[in-house]
Amino acid sequence: MGRKPQPDIRRSLLDACTDHVLARGLPTSLTPLAEAAGTTARMLIYHFGTRERLLREVLDEARRRQLDFFGKALAPRDEPYEETLARAWRVLSGPEGAPYLRLFGTVHNTPDGQALWPDFRRAATTDWLAVLEQGLRARHGAAAPALATTALAVVRGLLMDTDATGDTARTDAAFTAFLDLLRAR
Repeated sequence: MGRKPQPDIRRSLLDACTDHVLARGLPTSLTPLAEAAGTTARMLIYHFGTRERLLREVLDEARRRQLDFFGKALAPRDEPYEETLARAWRVLSGPEGAPYLRLFGTVHNTPDGQALWPDFRRAATTDWLAVLEQGLRARHGAAAPALATTALAVVRGLLMDTDATGDTARTDAAFTAFLDLLRAR
């Protein structure tokens, strides 16, 4: 007779592994995850089946956290949406957003990451369009879908620029200039 599933233990292992991956990136072996979770690699395999399945679940959990965190930052408030976007940029490009950007940059840019999540590029684009469109619709009406795509492209491009150059003053100024264009529209 096999052991009964232990969802509480599995959940705590997943949370610990996700915390570790967000802090340090995707590991090449299970050992760092097991150490972070206070268990053994064998127990991780017991609860998740394979290394790939565990990493996929870790990525799913990290993505859920990112969607929640960034979604709150981008959600429309009782203010012009350009002000919401300015505040969201500071969160997305700051220390709180960095672990997500680092992790999902790895998923996007490495063969291992792409193998774990083949549809990530599409999801990472389409997940944000609805909230951006919702925020832009009040002031920009029918142009909101196109402006949401533009805003997402600007944010992604400037985040990639910041990651590549570390020049936050320049990219912050560029985002402010984009918001000024949006306000003037």
